[in-house]
Amino acid sequence: MDFIGAYSWINIRFLLEGLWLTILVAAISIVFSFVIGGIIGVIRYMKIPYLSKIVGVITDIVRNLPLLLIIFFTYFALPKVGLRLDIFWSVVAAMTVFESAMLSEIIRGGLKAVPKGQMEAARSTGLTYMQALMSIVMPQALKKMIPPIVSQFISLIKDTSLAVVIALPEVTHNAKIIYGQDTAFVIPMFVAMAALYFIVCYVLSIISKRLEVRLG
Repeated sequence: MDFIGAYSWINIRFLLEGLWLTILVAAISIVFSFVIGGIIGVIRYMKIPYLSKIVGVITDIVRNLPLLLIIFFTYFALPKVGLRLDIFWSVVAAMTVFESAMLSEIIRGGLKAVPKGQMEAARSTGLTYMQALMSIVMPQALKKMIPPIVSQFISLIKDTSLAVVIALPEVTHNAKIIYGQDTAFVIPMFVAMAALYFIVCYVLSIISKRLEVRLG
């Protein structure tokens, strides 16, 4: 093991470049999946005839597929039907599809956890269904959703490592290149990757706990 050689400034900078790309992919995917997952979750909660069932079936299919398979599909299969994405956007698309399905269930569950009386009371004041849902039910549901949503986002950050199979230059890919140059760097790189993932995920968990306390 050569920790000193493995942690040279050139290697550390290369790892940090990969970490930045990891965070960027995760951040963009989080934003897209939260919006799409929120829409899907609301549609399923509202039980719109036919539409809610169709969306539910599609969501269940996606939730039960391996994320790696979805990454392969967006990168290798979509070009066959005329939709060509580069590596970065292929990963973002795959992450967004998968996480949207997962988040939709969290959001639907959070909405269902709010007592029905809240919706009835809001409607009795003259609010429309959507106004009551967005102004009364959703804020209460969000408090219950924060822990599982943050947990899902933490999983998303760790899942970005799967993109190494299509050579996205994220932190795992860059670490692999570094220890591929010298076998003495293998363990130091694993330690470095573990530390970087831990720091990012731990910061997110702290933010989650503070939000819980604040909203509580």
